[in-house]
Amino acid sequence: MTDPKLAVLLVDDAPHVLRALERLIPADEFIVFTAGSAQQALRTLETESIDVIITDEKMPGASGTDLLKTVRTLLPEVTRIMLTGLTGIEVARKAINTGEIFRFFNKPWDDFELLTALRQVAQMKRIERENKRLRTMVARQEDLLAALEREHPGITITKKGRDGALILDI
Repeated sequence: MTDPKLAVLLVDDAPHVLRALERLIPADEFIVFTAGSAQQALRTLETESIDVIITDEKMPGASGTDLLKTVRTLLPEVTRIMLTGLTGIEVARKAINTGEIFRFFNKPWDDFELLTALRQVAQMKRIERENKRLRTMVARQEDLLAALEREHPGITITKKGRDGALILDI
């Protein structure tokens, strides 16, 4: 079974930036959605299952930091990345503290670093899905053992010898 593609939402009011990012992100690894504003991004998040959002900071209407803060509250499982042309430690500090971002990139971005960050997110999401699957399986097995113990009291009790070997009462 192949892993599902990571869904990425790109948010920037500059169409040329969105097109450049779309060209950069490999279609065989990611599904890309775009939005030209925070409001449009929120509408996309209502209808699509997004794994990671990459947003600019300075946009008309709501800022990228405000968008990431809202996403953090409403959809905490969505990984948040800031990509901005603004410089200064205050922008990064605000994005980190308010939006609890995964990564912060300045424009112009380094293609390799941005793709590496997206692939790291993809790996984290795969691990999270596998952990969830395993937790569900363990919970079902615990329920089954509890049912067996109710039906056959003592069935789940094990005895071990001094050498650690199981002792079976036959």
